[in-house]
Formats: sequence, C-alpha cells, structure tokens
Amino acid sequence: MRWHAAVVFLSLTLAPVTMAQLPVVQNTVCECDPANAESMKARQCSLCNEAEKQSGEVFFLKDINPRKPNRWLALPKAHGKGRHHFHEMSHAERTKLWKAAIAKATELWGKDEWGLAYNGEIYRTQCHTHLHIGKFARAAETLRHVRIVSRPEDIPVPADSGVWVHPEGGMLHVHLGEQVTETVLLR
Repeated sequence: MRWHAAVVFLSLTLAPVTMAQLPVVQNTVCECDPANAESMKARQCSLCNEAEKQSGEVFFLKDINPRKPNRWLALPKAHGKGRHHFHEMSHAERTKLWKAAIAKATELWGKDEWGLAYNGEIYRTQCHTHLHIGKFARAAETLRHVRIVSRPEDIPVPADSGVWVHPEGGMLHVHLGEQVTETVLLR
C-alpha cells in the first residue's frame, strides 16, 4: 500500500502545471502616470516608461526575459494613465499595431512561420499594451475558438480574453478564448 501512496503523491506533485494553477495577476496595480516620474519606476510600468522614449506610433523591443531569447514585443507609443486595454484602442490604432507587428514578424521569421500573441487581461503583468512576436509553435495549432480572416483589419479583439494570430494558407488564423497565449510561440 505504501507504493500506491507514493505513486499518487508523485503524480500529483510532478504533474504539469495547468491553467487553473497559474497565478492570477488580474490585480496588477497600474498607477503608471507619465506626469508622475515616481509612478513610472514600478516594474509593471516599465513598458510605459519605454513608450515615453519613443518617437514613432509603433515601436519594437527585444524581450529582456532570458528565458525568451527569440521574442520581440510590438507596442503602440500612445498611452495614458493606468492599465491600457487592447480592446479600448480604436480600430485604426489596433490595425496599425497588427500591421506593424506582422511586418516585423515576417522580417524575423519569414512569411509562414511567425506568430503574435496578446495575453488576456487576467494574466497581463505589464500595464502597457503589447503584442508578443515569435516563431509559431505549429504543434499549438487547434481549430478550437479560431476565426479565419484575410487581413489585419478583420482581427477581432475580445474584451475578456487574449488572442493569438498566425498565418495559414494565405489567411490569418485568429485564436480567441484563452488568457495565456504567448505559450504558442517558441522561446
């Protein structure tokens, strides 16, 4: 009977982390205010701080996380106080960001190998809106919650989840309904 208890214990402790076990960061405090230099020193405001240094409408940063050596971020320069919600951007602003991110992704990974991901509001740890750019992990493809669109202007942006996008047969597969989306990109 001891071996049975040991097997159960090990299977529970060594089991892969599920979505339900991921820490929820929904309560990330976003007091980022460009007019208040002290507020911009907070970790969650670091991308807002970077946006203040930029001149173009969309800019790119290499991801500084050492566990993501091949990742880039696409960010809009525009921001205000507090948390910046992707779904609150105008359609024109989102389209400009999608197009710039797709161009950068294509430059980095070729026309068929890239992926873009926006984590849902519950799991975002940065206040400033940003898209993750990386090489798409083909094994992540699923037809669950997918919409197929022909152009960036048609990419839907839900208010309650993240979104990930990748090219497929000359079209764009847009996956909705998930919170953690950047896991579809190779590190």
